[in-house]
Amino acid sequence: MATRRGFLAGLAALTLPVPTWADAGSPKYLSAGKIGESFVLYGIDSEGKSLFSLPLPARGHAASAHPSRPLAVAFARRPGTFALVLDCRTGEIAHRLTPPEGRQFNGHGAFSDDGSLLMTSEVVAEGSAGRVGLWETKGFTRIGEWDSHGVGPHDIKRLPDGRIVIANGGIQTDPSDRTKLNLPDMRPNLALLSADGALLDLAELPDELHQNSIRHLALAGSSVAFAMQWEGDAADPVPLLGLWTPGAAPILCQAADAEMFTMQGYAGSIACAGGMVALTSPKGGAVMLFAEDGQYLATHRRADLAGVAPLGDAFMATDGAGGLWRADAETLTPLSQESVAWDNHLVPVGV
Repeated sequence: MATRRGFLAGLAALTLPVPTWADAGSPKYLSAGKIGESFVLYGIDSEGKSLFSLPLPARGHAASAHPSRPLAVAFARRPGTFALVLDCRTGEIAHRLTPPEGRQFNGHGAFSDDGSLLMTSEVVAEGSAGRVGLWETKGFTRIGEWDSHGVGPHDIKRLPDGRIVIANGGIQTDPSDRTKLNLPDMRPNLALLSADGALLDLAELPDELHQNSIRHLALAGSSVAFAMQWEGDAADPVPLLGLWTPGAAPILCQAADAEMFTMQGYAGSIACAGGMVALTSPKGGAVMLFAEDGQYLATHRRADLAGVAPLGDAFMATDGAGGLWRADAETLTPLSQESVAWDNHLVPVGV
């Protein structure tokens, strides 16, 4: 029989406020980084100032922020065997996710709109066939998976209507040392899935660009902007930005050869803001900006630029020396400096 004390305790639990990102200092971005030999995940405000740092057991890649609760999932660099659910209020590890036997995490994930489901990009270790892992978010237990409809999936983005876009990079890798095994016949694609995992559309690149690995995604109005990394002959510059409206063929965007050579065939991160698309290249030390219709706008140079995310109608970018920058079509200006080597991505919170 229920006691009065138990009833009151249950009633109090029902009325407790649900923690939000405000309880963690209202960060606008998350980014992995390295301090000395230690790996960390940072929360950053809109001025580029650090709000908190949480330890990671190894090098991180991207993170995914719960849309309302102050939880961040930090993913290991691919191919990875850990993903940590971090309570950004306390710094504690709330859950540690491990892929099923014979699977590996592949660096990215996305929450459903209501935050009840986490989707993780994964590969079957032998052969790199793509999967999307499904995890409920009360206890972060695995409840199923979907086929990614490609090889080597990397980034995942949720569209406002609940559909899912997957960047299948096309590269088969050795499960132990990341050696690329199928470059002569790799075939990247973009897969569009329904909210329940059914394949709705699939887009591939022209045959002559089949070695342009599709890696990262951003939403550009009604289109999906995608960033690529060239695995072919470096003699000629190739487009590193594409725009895809499901139901149509991808549109590939290119600047003058001199600007494309600056990127060294490598787009590291991508973001959309203010009617623009930004691509970073840590290899080339540059951020390149296009209009959302694919017209080239500008290239700004700074060593080891890596992460990029919307900052109002402009962008915030990070570099490997701890710098945080504001980028628009005219200038690249400093925001702040931290004592951390920023890693690949700058992830908006609540998106």
